[in-house]
Formats: sequence, structure tokens, C-alpha cells
Amino acid sequence: MRAALLLPLLLLVATVTALMSGQASIGLPLLWEGLVTGEGPGALMLDTIRGPRVATAIGAGGVLGLSGFIFQTLFRNPLASPDILGFTPGAGLAIVAAITFHLNVPMPLVSAAGGIAAALLVALLAIRRGHETPPLTLILVGLGVGFFSSAFSTFVMTVLPHSEAAEAQRWLTGSLAARDWGHVAQVWWPGLLLVLLAIAQARNLAGLELGNDLASGLGLRTETVLWLLAVTGVLLAATGVAVAGPVPFVALMAGPLGIRITGARTHTSRMLAAAGTGALVLTLADLAARTALPGIVLPAGVMTGILGAPYLLWRLSREMEKGTL
Repeated sequence: MRAALLLPLLLLVATVTALMSGQASIGLPLLWEGLVTGEGPGALMLDTIRGPRVATAIGAGGVLGLSGFIFQTLFRNPLASPDILGFTPGAGLAIVAAITFHLNVPMPLVSAAGGIAAALLVALLAIRRGHETPPLTLILVGLGVGFFSSAFSTFVMTVLPHSEAAEAQRWLTGSLAARDWGHVAQVWWPGLLLVLLAIAQARNLAGLELGNDLASGLGLRTETVLWLLAVTGVLLAATGVAVAGPVPFVALMAGPLGIRITGARTHTSRMLAAAGTGALVLTLADLAARTALPGIVLPAGVMTGILGAPYLLWRLSREMEKGTL
């Protein structure tokens, strides 16, 4: 019980610290006064300067973390997160294309279309009908699709005007700068619906983790269930990318860290732990990006990359020791 309360407590502390800290700091009393009265510098900080940014970080981190847990459980491999599988780079490429061609389409839809297209490409290249596809094959094909998407996005940026290239670069790096309440609504409303949809499938996810043969024996229509969970995971990742860009490593780290922090055992509690840890990681990464260097605000994606790269190397070494790579 105490372990389950630790994650919400950490997230609360991180949220308050993120609201108080930055290029211009504000004390907790002023922040509380602004929350209660709606007036003064605390209210300005909550309503305009940092409130939307922190709320967006929590929402985007939550959906990315849950998406990572779904794919890691689905493929029974801790490396099978949407950024490693190429889904988030695909969503990022779609957004760059929308910026390039001035498409007047909501970013969540553009991002979802890119993520689903990348997922279909990975499935088309990796899956052979009638043959079981090893998770390692999916991961390697996903890495290839992700590298191609990232390289093509970079190529497109080289031919864009400076202002549009800067906008595209901001998306690709993963940034929470200049977020407003519109971005909060974009990630929270569809995010909450998708979280509920994912939780409704927790029992099916637990069945698939036992293996296709055993799941079929329990009465699951494995192929249908797998695709429904995969689409839910892709849409979760795309929702996060739409407001924060393809932030690296959040989805990869959130599930394992969340289970370790909370000691969660059921799939529903593990889903919530992964979402909460994703929110915690992205909030702390953005806080560090804003405060690490005086006078400089780095993109949050830079900090998640610095934190996530050692984790990926450690995870790779663990999987090689276990003989799964």
C-alpha cells in the first residue's frame, strides 16, 4: 500500500516543483494564493506561464508511458516500446509533412495517421502470415522504420524555409515550449478516453502475455485482441507526439520503472503505474531542461535522451545476458 502511494506523491512533488521553478522562480505561498484567489503572480504562473506546460507534460508522459507498457507486454520484450518500434518517429514525420504542406488538419489526427502508417509498415515488413514473428524481428524492423522516418524528416527540414524548419525541428526534438490550454485539451481528453479503453482490455493483455496458444485455449480471439491492443497503443503514442513531439525513451522507461516503484501486480495497476511514471519522467525532464543551464531552456527531448540512452544500454546488456538478444 505504501509503495502504491509513493508514485502519486512523487508526481505531486514534481508537479509543484515544476510550477515553482524556472528562469523566474516563485514561492509556494504565492503559488497557493494564486490557486485559491485566482489573482497575483501565482495565478499568472498557473494560468499562462507554466500551468499549461506542466499539464501538457503530465498528459503526454502518461499516454507515452502507457503505450510503452502495452507494447512491452504484448511482445513480451522490455525493448518493444513505440519509439524503438518506429511508431513515434513515424508520427513525427507526419507532423513535419503537415508543416511542410501547410495542411489545416488537427495535429492529433496527423500524428495518429503517421503512427498507424508506421505500425502498418512494420507489420507488413516483419509479419509473415502463418508464421510466428519473434519480438526481436519486430524490434529490428521497427528500428529500421524509425531510422528511415527520422532521416526523411531531417531531409525535409533541409529544404524548408528557416521559420518552418525551426518549427519542425522543435517537434522532432520533443519540446513543451509555448504550450497552452488548447494543447492540454488535445492530450488530456483523447488521452483519458484511450486510457479507459486500454484498461478495459487489461484482461485480454494478461491473456496474450501467456502466449498465443494458451490464450486461444482460454477462449481469446488472439489475432483480433492483439490488433485492438496494438491500435490502442499506437493511438496513445500518437496523442503524446501530437503535443510534445516524439520525445525519446519515456515510453521505454516508464513501464519497468513504474512496476519497480509501485510493486504493482495486476495488469490494471501496472498500466496506471506506467502512465504515472511516464508523467513523472517527462515532468522531471522538462523541469531539468528549464533549470539545468542558467539562461538556456533546452527541449525536454534532450533531457530524456540524456537519461534514456544509459537506460537503453543497460537494458540491452541485461537482455544479452539473459540470451534474448
